[in-house]
Amino acid sequence: MTAARPAIPHESLKPAAQAWFAELRNRICAAFESIESEHAGAMADRPPGRFTITPWTREPDGKNHLEGGGEMGVMRGRVFEKVGVNISIVGGTFSPEFAKSIPGAAEDPRFWAAGISLVSHMHSPRVPAAHMNTRMIVTSKGWFGGGGDLTPLQPGTEAAQADAATFHAAFQHACDAHNPEYYPKFKKWCDEYFFLPHRNETRGAGGIFYDYLEANPEADFAFTRDVGLAFLESYPAIIRRRMNEAWTAEEREAQLIRRGRYVEFNLLYDRGTTFGLKTGGNTEAILMSMPPEVKWP
Repeated sequence: MTAARPAIPHESLKPAAQAWFAELRNRICAAFESIESEHAGAMADRPPGRFTITPWTREPDGKNHLEGGGEMGVMRGRVFEKVGVNISIVGGTFSPEFAKSIPGAAEDPRFWAAGISLVSHMHSPRVPAAHMNTRMIVTSKGWFGGGGDLTPLQPGTEAAQADAATFHAAFQHACDAHNPEYYPKFKKWCDEYFFLPHRNETRGAGGIFYDYLEANPEADFAFTRDVGLAFLESYPAIIRRRMNEAWTAEEREAQLIRRGRYVEFNLLYDRGTTFGLKTGGNTEAILMSMPPEVKWP
């Protein structure tokens, strides 16, 4: 019989966290479908995209007692070349090797995790790609983590700088409402995290990244909700600003090459990819971050 472990405050937040991630997914999907209907640019002759939601359940492996599952939401349309908005609620036990790298798991490898993960790749090279993820994890400890970052496909232009300013302003507002030290700390963490050492360059225009937020569970959960809302406020506004602009074949070629950096980071360095694959997650949902088309020079 598995011994009971001491209760921690995060245990009582599990239902609310699970419900919030599903609600945020629904609100983001509705916003993105609305954008598809509004589009009047180069792809306007195509029908607007709609999300396909595919549930998945973990198959017992007889070893780690894995349980739970999630829903993979994918849309391919006339603005979004490919966008995935996934939610998951999973549990089980970490492998002894992986448990060593997770707070509170070396002592007790049982875990519970819930979250939302989003990656968007756009037809237009004028519209930046984006990533957002927020999560709650419980081992013998509990914490929140996540963030969001923007990847302009035409870095250095005035348009890219304006879009990055909009994105960062929304996250700074969310951070400042909770702790004035959050934004500079989490912005720096994002810049350092989304960095490709083998190319000595950042992946994009950054945003915020945070993890292991545990001191005040209720406040940390409230902050995590505000991070999701900051993304919902800023990114659709950026898309609407750029989605009807004309672009050239040369810009599209440059976009496909820039996407290669995205692939390199997610396969080599991304923690979420590693966590999902190490805990028996749905492979298609984990790799939904991959762009539908990419080139290397």
